[in-house]
Amino acid sequence: MQTFNLDEAAAFLRIHPHTLEAKARAGEVPGAKVGKCWVFIDDDLADHIRSRYQGVDEREEKCHSTSAAISFGANGRSAAKELEKRLARPTGKRHRNITTAAAPTFGVKLN
Repeated sequence: MQTFNLDEAAAFLRIHPHTLEAKARAGEVPGAKVGKCWVFIDDDLADHIRSRYQGVDEREEKCHSTSAAISFGANGRSAAKELEKRLARPTGKRHRNITTAAAPTFGVKLN
């Protein structure tokens, strides 16, 4: 068993140290703050990575925004792509500003 500091653990997980610190504070990644420093155990980090593996035959994924399960059927992947396409921001012509370039006169007549 080996221990890592924040930078070493972030390099092990291949993420930025700030991201790892936020995930550790939220309890998403196993770690402990000892004094002013974060300490991570290599076995715990490896187990964390293994827990994120998804089976090849697994046909159900978790929706992170609602914690609801999404089941993919025969056309599930294409349906998911269609949903992403429909939720994408529209990219069309942008409306132009229709203000006039003439200076306001405020009741003064110009000849």
